[in-house]
Amino acid sequence: MLRHLVLASAVAAQLSAAGPGLADPAAPLPAATASGAALSSGYRIGPDDTLEIDVFQVPEMSRTVQVDADGKFTMPFVGTVEAGGRTPDEVTKLLTDRLNRGGYLRDPQVTVLVKQAVSQRVTVDGGVVKPGVYSLTGPTTLVQAIALANGPDTRIANVKKVAVFRTAGGQRTSQVYDLSRIREGKAPDPKVQPDDIIVVDISGARSFFTYFGSSLPVLSILRPF
Repeated sequence: MLRHLVLASAVAAQLSAAGPGLADPAAPLPAATASGAALSSGYRIGPDDTLEIDVFQVPEMSRTVQVDADGKFTMPFVGTVEAGGRTPDEVTKLLTDRLNRGGYLRDPQVTVLVKQAVSQRVTVDGGVVKPGVYSLTGPTTLVQAIALANGPDTRIANVKKVAVFRTAGGQRTSQVYDLSRIREGKAPDPKVQPDDIIVVDISGARSFFTYFGSSLPVLSILRPF
């Protein structure tokens, strides 16, 4: 509980500098990335992701690679590949084109899959069973993100107040959701983005919302800080 109180104090200090102004409660938070996270055609590869590259009927060229901190990896006959920010389909096309142009293979059939996605993560803290940092392996909603942390801790969680903190375009924003209304189908379940920080309120005297007072109304704040 002490860890939660320390986090609460830090978050409260950040919000104390927030300016006035409320946003449309239904408006989503601004995206932290252009594409969001999805291990489908929309997933954007990032540093430390592990890729599985299969070149059909050419086992000596098929391999597992890890994307480096600059978003790149190297491959024989291809050289350095800039994978960061690209989708698996885009990297597949890039490898196919290079192998074709180099004359190494005729009509190569290349498949690129994300074996391990670690570059796109969210932090889930506060009144949940297992606070921590979790990888996003597909399009993820707020309810699903909290489920990654084994859900709200029924002993201490106040599910009516769940804060999402996000950095977009160099600006920090926050918004608060009523998880109980989302579960009941009375409010939309918003998509979370990589690097979001999700904090479930803790009931009782140590609730971090006791620091906010009226400055952080549920489902109505979207302000920089």
